[in-house]
Amino acid sequence: MESNVPLKQAAEAWESLFRAQVAVMRRLQSSPEFKELTMREYDVLFNLTRCPTGWLRLNELNEHVLLSQPSLSRMVERLEAKGLVCRRPAAEDQRGVELSLTEEGRQVQRRLGRVHVEDIHAMMTASLSGDELDELRRLTDKLRGGLPATDAKSRVRAAGGRRSGAAAKA
Repeated sequence: MESNVPLKQAAEAWESLFRAQVAVMRRLQSSPEFKELTMREYDVLFNLTRCPTGWLRLNELNEHVLLSQPSLSRMVERLEAKGLVCRRPAAEDQRGVELSLTEEGRQVQRRLGRVHVEDIHAMMTASLSGDELDELRRLTDKLRGGLPATDAKSRVRAAGGRRSGAAAKA
């Protein structure tokens, strides 16, 4: 897509978006509820709650989190050791792995999620009105929608696990 927007303007907008994201994530990560689990661990639990069948392949989960495949595999091992996640061989391909939340994992996600979404609400509404939140969502959805899927995946992997968003619902 050709653009007559100056390079500096695009770079400054990106830097502003990135710095806002870093500030928001640091604030959210400092919340007491993330002493029990890291925000990335919570994100894995959250994404598993969104799976309609209750089971999600590890490689599919990897598409929704900003972690490399090896980092996600190690994290899943830790979550399994804590009794929050269980795994099984994939039904259609025994080489693959499917994941699901345990009942304890579901309870932890709900409990942390309720507090997390309240923190998000307090932080976002302290600076932005409802109309501004709608506009922010519209713009970020438009930005994400304009990225080719292969570019988005490679950027996730290149990020080396950096978290670029913490949208969460309890």
